[in-house]
Amino acid sequence: MIDLAVANDQETFGRMREPLAERGIRVHHVPASERVIPLGDDAPWAAGDYDVGFVYPGRLMEGGVADALLEIPWLNDHDAVLTSRNKAEVLARLERADLPVPRSVYVSNDVSEDELAAVFDRFEPPVVVKPNSTTRGVGVAKAHDLDSFLGICDYLSLVHDYRATGDRSFLVQEYLPNATDYRVMVLEGEYVGAVERRLPDDAMQEGQWKHNVHRGAEATGVDLPAEWRTLAESVAAELEISFLGVDLLETDDRLVVNETNARPTIDAETKYEPDFYDRLATAIRTAAE
Repeated sequence: MIDLAVANDQETFGRMREPLAERGIRVHHVPASERVIPLGDDAPWAAGDYDVGFVYPGRLMEGGVADALLEIPWLNDHDAVLTSRNKAEVLARLERADLPVPRSVYVSNDVSEDELAAVFDRFEPPVVVKPNSTTRGVGVAKAHDLDSFLGICDYLSLVHDYRATGDRSFLVQEYLPNATDYRVMVLEGEYVGAVERRLPDDAMQEGQWKHNVHRGAEATGVDLPAEWRTLAESVAAELEISFLGVDLLETDDRLVVNETNARPTIDAETKYEPDFYDRLATAIRTAAE
């Protein structure tokens, strides 16, 4: 048996535990955040407790502590998580690789109000303002006019004025109205499943527009066209990340890569390809070697 350390939330841990146990992998929940961790002889983990880690912890400081104590390889390591977390880097790399992405401008605070107004003028309103390194749609806002846009930027500047903030940047992007949102999963370079994420009709009628599951959207398994699968696989290959969630937005005439996630939540097994857990178990064994 291989012992797998999983720092992801309880939801992912619970879903993967039984299928992987059937394939010779014991899954252990190893939460690295929102707890007290002694660093001496009474540390909660030690080298040799586990053979391999699933994906590196999302909080990078806590991840460094877990990594030092556990001394294990990860299916997705520190570099993979850090790369995916940097939305602007991902978009820049994908655009240079001729992969479709939304029109975007990267803003590194502090910049002047005149510069921000010039950024706004590059787009047809509304625009999307997105913190560069947050997840789950946190801090993402939509601005319909210049005053609203500058107000959102003011709030971001207040946050960035706290000097301990590690990332003092954000993205301004075109808004794609009525876009359908997909999360595509790629494992070791190959498509393994996808879900469509959609808000309930009443939520959309009330003005919600972010299709994050953590914001109330429902994820439904879908069968994507071959070209879309190939696009997601190309993204994972360009970023060189073993297990990657690729977020696609589809409009009437465009399909773009919106974001990526190297710490994706694992959904219900029925929403993936039939051999998903066989392939995941193989990837974990390979990482452990």
